[in-house]
Amino acid sequence: MTYRLGVDVGGTFTDLLLFDESNGAFWRHKTPSTPHDSSEGILNGVKAITAEAGVSAKDIAYFLHGTTVATNAVLEGKGAKVGLIVTEGYRDIMQIARSFVPGGLAAWIVWPKPQPLAALQNTIDVPERMDANGKEVRRLDENAVRAALRKLKGQGIEALTVSLINAYVNGAHETRIGEIAAEEIPGIPVSLSHEVLPEMQEYERTLSTVANAAVRPVVSKYVSNLRDKLEDEGLEGKLSLLRSDGGLMSSQKAEEHPVNILMSGPAGGVTGALWVAKNAGLKNILTLDVGGTSTDVALIEGLEPRRQRTTEVGHLSVRASALDVKTVGAGGGSIAHVPELTGALRVGPESAGAVPGPVAYGKGGELPTVTDANVVLGYLPEDLLGGSFQLDREGAKKAVQIIADALGVSLMEAARGIIDIVNENMFGALRMISVQQGYDPREFAVMGFGGAGPLHVNAVAKLMGSWPAVSPVSPGVLCALGDATTRMRTETARSFSRLARDTSVADLVTVLREMAEQTRGELLADGVADADITAEFEVDIRYAGQAFEVPLTIDEAVLEADGIEGILARFDEEHRRLFTFNMDTPHEIVNLRAVALGKAPALPAAELPKGNGDPIGAKIRDHTLWMDGEERAAVIYDRSRLKQGDRIPGPAIVTEMDSTTLIETGCVATVDASGNILIELQ
Repeated sequence: MTYRLGVDVGGTFTDLLLFDESNGAFWRHKTPSTPHDSSEGILNGVKAITAEAGVSAKDIAYFLHGTTVATNAVLEGKGAKVGLIVTEGYRDIMQIARSFVPGGLAAWIVWPKPQPLAALQNTIDVPERMDANGKEVRRLDENAVRAALRKLKGQGIEALTVSLINAYVNGAHETRIGEIAAEEIPGIPVSLSHEVLPEMQEYERTLSTVANAAVRPVVSKYVSNLRDKLEDEGLEGKLSLLRSDGGLMSSQKAEEHPVNILMSGPAGGVTGALWVAKNAGLKNILTLDVGGTSTDVALIEGLEPRRQRTTEVGHLSVRASALDVKTVGAGGGSIAHVPELTGALRVGPESAGAVPGPVAYGKGGELPTVTDANVVLGYLPEDLLGGSFQLDREGAKKAVQIIADALGVSLMEAARGIIDIVNENMFGALRMISVQQGYDPREFAVMGFGGAGPLHVNAVAKLMGSWPAVSPVSPGVLCALGDATTRMRTETARSFSRLARDTSVADLVTVLREMAEQTRGELLADGVADADITAEFEVDIRYAGQAFEVPLTIDEAVLEADGIEGILARFDEEHRRLFTFNMDTPHEIVNLRAVALGKAPALPAAELPKGNGDPIGAKIRDHTLWMDGEERAAVIYDRSRLKQGDRIPGPAIVTEMDSTTLIETGCVATVDASGNILIELQ
């Protein structure tokens, strides 16, 4: 028997899910995160979950990990000190940047421009030049390169970026600078722009490569440290990290190109939701991943998650494929407060985090949070994690009473006000990825996961008009499940920049096949069997004169059958959906991408035994909670004892080891064959 272990490190908890590949059995575990050194929490979890499953670390064939280490390095400004070498005359490229200023009218007056990841004093230009066709116009001055590298070494750089004009069509000069850097500053990691992002638009290419260099030492240290500790624990399986686009990459590749794991953490939830949706017979899903600090939302249409060509972390926006995940500061640990200036209730974005956490956790927290409000209202029973974690309800009441006094309302009204506001924040995030992208949310289900997702998913589904509201199997560790059930992925890009009317199908196919061979070779090098590799292609198209493009997935067979006109018709349709209009100007094919995918693991979903529809056998006790302005009688059920076909009328609470599901009044929940709870209006 072989096992796959998915591990997701969050701000509050580290989630683990151990999957038996032979029969679909799984074990789950949550352990407090250790922000000072994430590997400590991971190892604590590995020891606990292997002991529970009765297996040794040697039995784990695949260790699959979603991490926020690269994200945090950017957000906290803890990236490496980066040196940058550019073409002579382009030294100010990072300072000029793009003229886009976020915010509304007159935002430029108050917007503090972020400091570039590569400082001007650490940027040196050298004589060289390639033309737009990749022909050498000016020979590389190697003496100038050596002088630049020695200067940067003296300035204490920790990573080097090389980004030369037109290197995306001919990277020979960048490659030579990399070779010289290995002689002059050995041990310093070097990122070359034509390897990281072989696309035109020099600022985006430079920024993405600088970001890669900035997080590379941090990620490399983390990954190598984790690899060593796992080996000491006896784990000999393959270590892979989750990419921002939902695929897996080897740990060695992650050390070289960490720009591809900047959104590794949130991607796990989307891939987990995809696995659940397939087993539940659902095709269109809005995901609601509610953790302790934030809520991540995404859209899955036709079992295909939306991807975007940019990865955004804080103020940083780099050109790297990522799942289209939006984040808001609304989680179980979000702090409620009433500012003196307005006297209006606010929830978040500040969070109590893992330490000290909500007051109800009894770890020294003093400020009222969303979790405390759920405890006060009776939505969260006083024992969590299967009874191993007791909540302090009296402490939570005292904390929420501070809000009640400030607003001049009752304790229960204040607690419900906190929940209503955080639900509205989640609703706003979901509208951003559905309505504002041209999708009708009534055609989608909402899946709530993360520790607090199932508590809020019913209320959010009401706001969205999206049914059913889904509480998946093991919602608290779904991100770890996503890590365990996805597959290897790599991609490469190439700028094409040609009018569609001047392009033939043969032109596209020739380039796409070359790129497919390159990506296939990368997966072969990572140990993926040749027979298990499949290829996909993407093309970026825009109307000539536009400054942005729309990505489309294409297939070689469809391309041969429908021709260029078929692609353009799809582009027009997508452009109209996104922007409500089309243009009469010619179409331009901007970039091409080839994606290589490993074989998806055939991990079965265990089927629950069938019941008679009555959940009485899972009943724990009667309960009282506050809902719709008054106290109401409810029932608490044990999810592990529910059977297929059981129907649970609201209000009710379903508890399990890693999460709690709330079914509201006027709704009824049904347990499907795989154990997912599907909530509909009664």
